[in-house]
Amino acid sequence: MNKTLLLVICDFLLLNLLALTRWEKAEPPRAQAAAVAQKVAASTPAINADMVELMRVSLEDEKNTREQLASKLNSTEGSLTEREKALAQLAQQKTQLEGALATTTSNAKELERKYSDATNDAFLTKEQLAKLQHDLEERKAEAERQAQALAEMERQNIDAKQRIEKLNVAVGVAEQEKQLLAQNLTEAKQQVETERTERIKVQEQTAQLTQGVGQLAVKSGELTQEIRDNKPVNPNVIFTDFLANRIDTKITTRRPGLFSPTVKERDVQTILVTDGQHTYALMHVNDTPFYLSFENPPDYDRIEGRLSRGSFNAPLKQLSFLAADPRVVVAPVDESLAAVMGVKIYKLATDIFKASDALLVRAEDGKYGETPFRIDTSSPGYVKVDNRITTRLFGEIAPKSGDLVFSKQGDLIGIMVNNDYCAVLADFRPSQTITAGADVAQTKSGPVFADLASRLQRLPLKLQ
Repeated sequence: MNKTLLLVICDFLLLNLLALTRWEKAEPPRAQAAAVAQKVAASTPAINADMVELMRVSLEDEKNTREQLASKLNSTEGSLTEREKALAQLAQQKTQLEGALATTTSNAKELERKYSDATNDAFLTKEQLAKLQHDLEERKAEAERQAQALAEMERQNIDAKQRIEKLNVAVGVAEQEKQLLAQNLTEAKQQVETERTERIKVQEQTAQLTQGVGQLAVKSGELTQEIRDNKPVNPNVIFTDFLANRIDTKITTRRPGLFSPTVKERDVQTILVTDGQHTYALMHVNDTPFYLSFENPPDYDRIEGRLSRGSFNAPLKQLSFLAADPRVVVAPVDESLAAVMGVKIYKLATDIFKASDALLVRAEDGKYGETPFRIDTSSPGYVKVDNRITTRLFGEIAPKSGDLVFSKQGDLIGIMVNNDYCAVLADFRPSQTITAGADVAQTKSGPVFADLASRLQRLPLKLQ
């Protein structure tokens, strides 16, 4: 309310109070009271008129103030309505942008999936191309062998035809002699019979000669192959071959710890070897992060392995501990991956006792040398490698676990399980197998290593 209007109302109320008050009970004399009453009565109309005028002016001011406030309120409501419309438009634009963002994200994921599929298809195509190239080379080699065999058969056929032609000439001569001796019928008949008999014998000899030539060719091939198989290879050539065909293997393990997990990683250089059916990467357990213990055996939650050669890199899917000896570890390798790596795949030696010496090769320091070995009848499946001081001096290498043992022909005999004995590899039958991967906690590797440690402890002390 306006302050002026409030003062006017207060004055009006005060004057009314004065006018309505009964003053006859007061002490002043009646004459004075009557004079005052007349004076008040005379001034009351004028005061009331002023008050009405003031109230009218105040009401107009109040009305103008309210009209201004209403105008401002309408203006504010209009601005508020425009802002609400702008906010609604912004919310609609936000919804549209969110939809566009979701569409873009979905398209990006689809493109990423297509790119991953294309990458996988390219990798598989590369593997198939390598396998096809390998098969093509094998077929070319087989065709060359068949061509050589066909050429040999044609040569033998030509020789046989020449002999037959010579015999035909001899038969013609005999016929001429028969005609010349026709005068003497008895002699002619005897000569004819003789020539016929000789002809049959010659034909039999020709057939036997042809058969003998074929058998001689077969035996010659077998003899050539036997000579090649038994021919010793220079140790320098075997070691150079090993250096050119070795591959790098990395194995990483992780097992839970008290405060943080324990991670171990080992690198080893090894070769690929085959039993005629499958291909494996060969290692000794000491060259890996694993250890064999039946007391508190390790329980890993991650086991990962990778094969690499140059730019080639491939993961290992599983690791197997052989039945021949629990310390020998192999990792299966797909034939297509082996073909992509382009390395030699070694064969197992079939007759290791053709020679009394073997070649030891150590990948970690590049040492190699010849050393004698002998049969230990009390330890089938193993051979004892000479570890005397003469071997160290003349062979330039002292055998130790993890060394690869090759025959004089370049085939793999086995791997040293300790400093004295070599485990002879005849096959790759596993006793325990562990699947490699980022999470192997569910497989519980502890019992596996406990069993392997128990098998190792049951071996004779000289083999441990």
